[in-house]
Amino acid sequence: MAVLKIFLEWAARHGGLLLAGCIFVGVAAPPLAAVLRETLTVTVASLMTLVMLRIDLAKVLGYLRRPLLIGALLAWILLVCPLIAYALVRAVGLDGPLGAAVVIMATGCAATSSPAFARLVGLDASISLVVAVLSTLLVPFTAPPLALGLLGIDLAISIGGLMARLALIVGVPLLVALAIRRLVPPDRLAAWSGRVDGSIVMLLVIYGIGVMDGMQAKLLAEPAWIAAGLVLAFVANFGLNALTALVMLPAGRGLALASGLLSGNRNMALYLAVLPAATDSRILLFFALCQFPLFLSPFLLRPVYDRLRAAGLTS
Repeated sequence: MAVLKIFLEWAARHGGLLLAGCIFVGVAAPPLAAVLRETLTVTVASLMTLVMLRIDLAKVLGYLRRPLLIGALLAWILLVCPLIAYALVRAVGLDGPLGAAVVIMATGCAATSSPAFARLVGLDASISLVVAVLSTLLVPFTAPPLALGLLGIDLAISIGGLMARLALIVGVPLLVALAIRRLVPPDRLAAWSGRVDGSIVMLLVIYGIGVMDGMQAKLLAEPAWIAAGLVLAFVANFGLNALTALVMLPAGRGLALASGLLSGNRNMALYLAVLPAATDSRILLFFALCQFPLFLSPFLLRPVYDRLRAAGLTS
C-alpha cells in the first residue's frame, strides 16, 4: 500500500507530462490501446466519480452567488457555441462526418479536468470548477436535442436513448460520490487527496491510451484524412477558446481567458462512452483526435498565458 501511495502521489505531481505522453503511447502501441478501449465506459464513470469526489460542493454553491454570469456562460457553451459551429460548418461547406463531428464536439460539456488544466496554465480554476460541474450535469438535456433534433445529425441512437445514456454516465458517479462523502469522514477524504488526484491522472492516462485504439492503422491507411481531422480538432478547440474569451472579455480578462480555455476543452469522453458502435466510425475517430489539443493544451498555451501575464493582461 505504501508503494501504491507513493506512486499515485508521484502521478499527481507529474500529471501534465503523463497526460501529454499517453496519447502518443496509444498511437504507438495498438494492442495496448485495443485492450484499454474495452474499459472506456468503466474508466469514464470511475473518472467522473473521483473528480466529483474532489469537488468542494460548498465552494461550488458559493460561486453560484453570481447566477447571471454562470447562467450566461453555460448558455453560451452548451447552446450558442453548437449553433455557431453548425453555421460555420455549413458556411464553409464542410459536409459529412467531419462537419457533423465538429458540431457534436461543440455540444459537449466542459472537460471535467478543466480546473486542473486551468491550474497548469496559471489561470483561475474557480470558474472552471463551477462550469465543468454544471455543464456536465446539464449536457444530457442539451446535447441530444441539439445534435439529433435541431441539427439533425444521425448518431444511430434516439434523442431519448442518448439522453438516458448521458444521464446514467453523469448521474451514477454523482450519486456514488455523494454516498462516499456521507460515509467517509471529511478529514480522511482530505488525507486521501494526493492518492485521489493520482488516481484521476492514471484514469486519464488509461482513457488517453484507449481512445487511440485504431489510430495507428487509420494513420497509415489515410494519413491525409487524419492530418485534416487533427488540424480541424486544433482549430475547433482553439477557435472556441478564442471566441469565448472575446465574448467574456467585459467580465474581466482573467475570467475571460479561463472561460475560453474550458470552452475549447470539451469532454469527448462522455460521447465515446455512450455512443453506439453503429455511429459513423469517422465521427468517433474525430473525437479521439480532439484529445490531442486537450491533452497538449497546457504545454502549447502556457507560454501564451505567461506572456499575457507578463504584460499585465490576465488580471
